[in-house]
Amino acid sequence: MSVLDVLSVASEAYPLIKTGGLADVVGALPSALAEEGIRVRTLIPGYPTVLAAMDDATETPLPPAVSAQTGLAGRVLAAEIRGLDTLVLDIPELFARNGNPYAGPDGQDWPDNAMRFAALARTAAEIGMDGVAGWTPAIVHAHDWQAGLAPAYLHYRGATRPRTVMTVHNLAFAGKVPLDLREAIALPPEALGVEGVEFYGAISLLKAGLQFADRITTVSPTYATEILTPEGGMGLDGLLRRRAGVLSGILNGIDMQAWDPSSDMMLAARYGPAIMQVRASNKADLQRRMGLDIRPDALLFGVVSRLTWQKGLDMLLEALPTLIAAGAQLAVLGAGDEDIEAGFLAAMAANPGQVGCIVGYHEQLAHAIQAGSDALLVPSRFEPCGLTQLYALRYGSVPVVARVGGLSDTVIDANPMALGAGVATGLQFTPVTAERLAAAISRAADLYADRPTWARMQACGMASDVSWRGPARQYARLYRGLMTAP
Repeated sequence: MSVLDVLSVASEAYPLIKTGGLADVVGALPSALAEEGIRVRTLIPGYPTVLAAMDDATETPLPPAVSAQTGLAGRVLAAEIRGLDTLVLDIPELFARNGNPYAGPDGQDWPDNAMRFAALARTAAEIGMDGVAGWTPAIVHAHDWQAGLAPAYLHYRGATRPRTVMTVHNLAFAGKVPLDLREAIALPPEALGVEGVEFYGAISLLKAGLQFADRITTVSPTYATEILTPEGGMGLDGLLRRRAGVLSGILNGIDMQAWDPSSDMMLAARYGPAIMQVRASNKADLQRRMGLDIRPDALLFGVVSRLTWQKGLDMLLEALPTLIAAGAQLAVLGAGDEDIEAGFLAAMAANPGQVGCIVGYHEQLAHAIQAGSDALLVPSRFEPCGLTQLYALRYGSVPVVARVGGLSDTVIDANPMALGAGVATGLQFTPVTAERLAAAISRAADLYADRPTWARMQACGMASDVSWRGPARQYARLYRGLMTAP
């Protein structure tokens, strides 16, 4: 089997820089693809945390087209950083900013984000055409709106070029920028219009990738069908229906080494399917850390999420009386909309010992919630894939999820037939309303009272294959098929 070279381009990659699931996917997929004969190099911006993680690197000049486009000095650094074969776009004027890679200290998007990520995409396109340090990829794989211009730049080069793949991690983020930036981001006049990158009076960097990539993927099969509808298509459903022949959904996996309860040093106690009794230590530890009463028999729900409308956390606030009345506990970790944050903080004050909330994100506490909660709530209104429910399956926390997107693809509902067959791994609810979420919480409480049934669900979840092995095979088939297509 011949080796196929792929350039992956994204705005973040774990463990170098992370704001969400995109980083986990971009960071974990390359090692799984290596087993399929796919050699991936990952291009990311030179944020301070990325540059600080580099011990040794080779330097090449910035591609001339990128220098001309930005009018700035820079370089491309190549290094293996924490196991990831990385190319780093180092343009200090664009990326030497601490904190969130997309927004300033005031929480507002950086006003030059269009220029920043256009430079990233243009660098990917130039590497795709001319290579870097003697290496030229056969495929450029762009992730989300920040890399969406890469397929467009390659399309407009109008010459022999590498094949392109565009992966949508969340269609809700279209990367909209003003039309008058067309020249500044080096798009030709013909790029405007409905058959180009124009999107409701603006330019959409995501649409650029969807319009011109050779193949489009989403991060779950169900989400790939949902985005073809007006309800799920975010204004792009017409384009996606037209391109449905090159659209497919490939489910995400997780890093099985980073998320392994038997070796996770972030936990109070390590455990596995054969020693589940040790898991009780993690529950007690989580209760202490979240200010909850130490009650071994209480059903403890966990939440690790952005606290936003998309994630359905406003509905959880509405359903909270049902959880409280059932004598259950809730541990929430996340940040997002101010009113939802305030709602959970108020719920904690009103229900001491029963509700705990920490606003923000802490990797160690996220692991502790997976290992210490009995059930994990993921009530998203839409969810391209979701990773927290995959971590929950791995850690023996029973997922309670909305029946949407990748949540419906990864959790087997505890209906009577699934329970009878011994294959249930969690609970699903639909329609996605506060009332149905409350009903799912009540159903979880009833199932939790039947401890042998609950233990079987935990065991089934922990036996689920949530690794990258299967998805990596699908990506490898897609890449190789793309190379043989007309």
